[in-house]
Amino acid sequence: MPEFLRLLPPDEARALLLLHLPGPITDSESISTVSALGRVTAEDIIAPHSLPEFPRSTMDGYAVRAHDTFGASDSLPAYLNLVGEIPMGDTPSFDLQSGQCALIHTGGMLPNGADAVVMLEYVQQTSEFSRDFGGLGPEIEIMRAVAEGENVIRIGEDVASGTVVLPRGSMMRPAEIGGLMALGIVQLNVIRKIRVGLISSGDEVVYPSQQPRRGQVRDVNAYTLFSLVMKSGGEGVLYGIVPDEMSALKEIASRALRECDVVLITAGSSASTRDMTAVVINSLGAPGVLVHGINTRPGKPTILGVCDGKAVIGLPGNPVSALVNGYLFVVPVIEMLLGLPTDKPRASVMARLTVNIASQAGREDWVPVKLTPLSLLPFSAKIGGEKEVGRWDAEPIFGKSNLIFTLAAADGLLRISPDATGFSAGELVEVILI
Repeated sequence: MPEFLRLLPPDEARALLLLHLPGPITDSESISTVSALGRVTAEDIIAPHSLPEFPRSTMDGYAVRAHDTFGASDSLPAYLNLVGEIPMGDTPSFDLQSGQCALIHTGGMLPNGADAVVMLEYVQQTSEFSRDFGGLGPEIEIMRAVAEGENVIRIGEDVASGTVVLPRGSMMRPAEIGGLMALGIVQLNVIRKIRVGLISSGDEVVYPSQQPRRGQVRDVNAYTLFSLVMKSGGEGVLYGIVPDEMSALKEIASRALRECDVVLITAGSSASTRDMTAVVINSLGAPGVLVHGINTRPGKPTILGVCDGKAVIGLPGNPVSALVNGYLFVVPVIEMLLGLPTDKPRASVMARLTVNIASQAGREDWVPVKLTPLSLLPFSAKIGGEKEVGRWDAEPIFGKSNLIFTLAAADGLLRISPDATGFSAGELVEVILI
């Protein structure tokens, strides 16, 4: 029976894998900005004009010259003449002179001469409001001074014309999409999606649409990993189920390697006489297998390889093991190929552990947990003698690594480092959200 090589810690194994890859891809495609959510920019995006292009009010109130309000208070208001109302979506038809003000609404354009806006609640009229502004209008009391630029967005305050608003390699989120729309950028070049080939192996595995015989199981891993690939900015390509035959697995894996940027093979990675993944990876190209065995639970049999510049990863057949190690190794590969940083922080929350968890020293454990709101404790609780912040209880979901609904019930993963022997109930722990 083959034996595992020296087990590597996950961080070391991942670094070794990424080190052997040639770097981000450069192929790009042009798509509409509105459909660019989750895509990565292929070039710097330059602002074609300033944003905003004109000074705008951030409040409902009165456009003024700031120096006309200096010293104004409830007991000693400033008095200004109302000379007009600024229409929304249009250029003011008048300039503001000293001693004058104009009614303005949120988003309205300041007239020439105005440099600040007094909020509506700090103003009152001393005579009945009239909409006939042929001459001087009613007198307005200003009961609070404003500084120059107060309640105003200046020209270019958001973006200056000609500046890089999004550098190459930026992930498109809702805010980025909105920002480009504000600049009138409705098309952009993005890195093409990373193609990830998915191969399932094993005589006992059948398609989800089939009725398995006793001793057979439906394929789970291809579809959970397909979804993970899509969520991470990749494009999954399903190559079906391959029987436990060396020639068949090698043929499909070779095809997937030609057609895709990354290849994932599930099952066939543990140390048994029928497991051929490592042998097949070594046959696909240099350098072949880099790591066979990760010092983690679940997922110890994971294989990491690079064949002719492309990552080929063998994941365990147990669904929880495959998906957890998909987060640990597949997602970083996709991100690196897209040009995204692989060391950025992951979304996480601090939570109070509900029960004791034991762990084996020297091994990194990943435990699925369910988060429930803290209803009986205040937002800030003293834990371990120091003030910590948490809103959640973290309840571990214990189960074997072939039980997929163990992970389906989880909100996140709790990492137990190799130098720890577990956590105690009541400890504040970091939960990586999934």
